[in-house]
Amino acid sequence: MNAVLIAVGVMLILSLLRINVVLSLTIGAIIGGLAGGLDITETIKAFVDGLGGGATIALSYALLGGFALAISRTGIPEILVKAILKIVQREGDTQKKGAAKALIFLVLLAMAIMSQNLIPVHIAFIPLIVPPMIKIMNMLQIDRRLIACILTFGLVMPYMFIPAGFGLIYQGIIVDQMAIAGLDVALSDVPKAMAIVALGMVVGLAGAFVTYRKPRQYENIELETSDNLNKEVNTLHIIFAAVALIISIVVQVMTDSMIVGSIAGIIILYITGALKVKEADEVLSDGMRMMAFVGFVMISANGFSAVINATGDVETLVSGAMDIFNGNVSIAVLVMLIVGLIVTMGIGSSFATIPIIAAIFVPIAIELGLSELAIICLIGTAGVLGDAGSPASDSTLGPTAGLNVDGQHNHIWDTCVPTFIFYNIPQVIFGWIAVVFFL
Repeated sequence: MNAVLIAVGVMLILSLLRINVVLSLTIGAIIGGLAGGLDITETIKAFVDGLGGGATIALSYALLGGFALAISRTGIPEILVKAILKIVQREGDTQKKGAAKALIFLVLLAMAIMSQNLIPVHIAFIPLIVPPMIKIMNMLQIDRRLIACILTFGLVMPYMFIPAGFGLIYQGIIVDQMAIAGLDVALSDVPKAMAIVALGMVVGLAGAFVTYRKPRQYENIELETSDNLNKEVNTLHIIFAAVALIISIVVQVMTDSMIVGSIAGIIILYITGALKVKEADEVLSDGMRMMAFVGFVMISANGFSAVINATGDVETLVSGAMDIFNGNVSIAVLVMLIVGLIVTMGIGSSFATIPIIAAIFVPIAIELGLSELAIICLIGTAGVLGDAGSPASDSTLGPTAGLNVDGQHNHIWDTCVPTFIFYNIPQVIFGWIAVVFFL
């Protein structure tokens, strides 16, 4: 058995059995390393050496969590939530409740999309906006699996299709890595190549709406965010919070660092008094704690990725699959897409998957006679496959962090499984169709 398949398989099986994701990643990496011919010392060294690559991401998310919770204390989320609550609390008016549901869906979808391209804060908006909405979602009996699908759609589809913000970074990585592999392509061609795949995600989102449209009961557990709805909102603090958000985004874009952007925003809240000094330590610590799980998973995923690379079995996996199908282009494309899915499911990052697969896939695709657009689509789709549905992906960890504040939303079964079904399956189908279309 191929070490990559073993490592990813062990990780996924343990996760589905509700074993902690960090522990699942660690065990999967060790077993995969041993299966790939590394001894225990080499496996552990590769894993430990890889952990450092996730430290920056972990610190970024910790500070984003602290900044998000500090912003939430100023009352910005409550303004939106109170407006929706007024609609919901009008008893006997089904139409109004339907409008409230639609408003929640549209607001979360719009914010998720903007978080990737227009205002590149990534998942930082989720702990800011989602927890205060939990009470309303319970009142409306909204299935949180649908919310997870909406958020993941907004976190994934924009960067694979829209060349701005994180989309520009992802598409730039595709172009750069393809050039390193020996094929120069234009950045402007990436959205054209990924359009059909993006349509597949739209189809998947529609499927999620149909599947999870029925009411689902949750226990009403009082949260601190619920108590905040009864507090008076300080207009001046709202203005300062808005200024802090704008400055944070500007600094993040200028420095290309979420860490510096978050610190800048926190400093503005300190200076203006929107974040009280006597409460600041507790607020920031609570926010960091809220995102700590995401950070630990991302660190572990980097160690997992390092072990997979150390085995050298990604290339073996691809070449072995190509030998089996012996020049059949359609089957070869499907196999490469599935290999991309397996790799990304394991390491949890589409951005990190591209360098791994591009060096292998580009020469094979050229040999198969694929056009430039077809190869771009192949690399881009194989990279993005698995971002939705992976236990180690921030596109699933982020939604879970917001939806599980009351302990009623399971990361694997309520976020990863639904997003895997409704996004990865359509992406494989539409990606395969797109590559064949561009032949």
